[in-house]
Amino acid sequence: MHSTTKYLGGHSDVVGGAVVTNDGDLRERLFFLRNSAGAVPGAFDAWLTLRGLKTLAVRMERHCDNAERIAAMLQSHPKVSRVYYPGLAEHPGHEVAAKQMRRFGGMVSFDHADGEEAALAAADGTSLFILAESLGGVESLIEHPGRMTHASVAGSLLQVPAELVRLSVGIEDAEDLVDDLKRALG
Repeated sequence: MHSTTKYLGGHSDVVGGAVVTNDGDLRERLFFLRNSAGAVPGAFDAWLTLRGLKTLAVRMERHCDNAERIAAMLQSHPKVSRVYYPGLAEHPGHEVAAKQMRRFGGMVSFDHADGEEAALAAADGTSLFILAESLGGVESLIEHPGRMTHASVAGSLLQVPAELVRLSVGIEDAEDLVDDLKRALG
């Protein structure tokens, strides 16, 4: 199962998904659901997704390059207490990611050392990173999951740390992105 909304489409302008199987029985059941429920993308949505697929490889190289630069900067920043990026050797999932992936993607998260209010201020203080809840597009996005994507799970086992900031690192100039985050972190 794949989201075509994120990196595959890559331009934040299409919503979709794909299910791939080599199981004939499952395929028939999925075809029945598709036909009976009408979950079929329109021609323009399919075109947007195919357009994104054509540039996926070059975009992913840039996403990964930029994310690696940002993760390295965040690791040494005094206002950051922890960086979550599977490309870092200290990440608990690094070994598994290294076996399964060629590169480590464009998603980077970090804990602000000064807590929730500082994390909110950092998320609001960028100029190039757009405050938004999506990910995987060409543009760099920043969010505070505790108040945005994960607000509904506060107080549950799924709650995220209040000081957590999440980045979807885009394909802009890496130095510009690093400088923007440094300014926002203070």
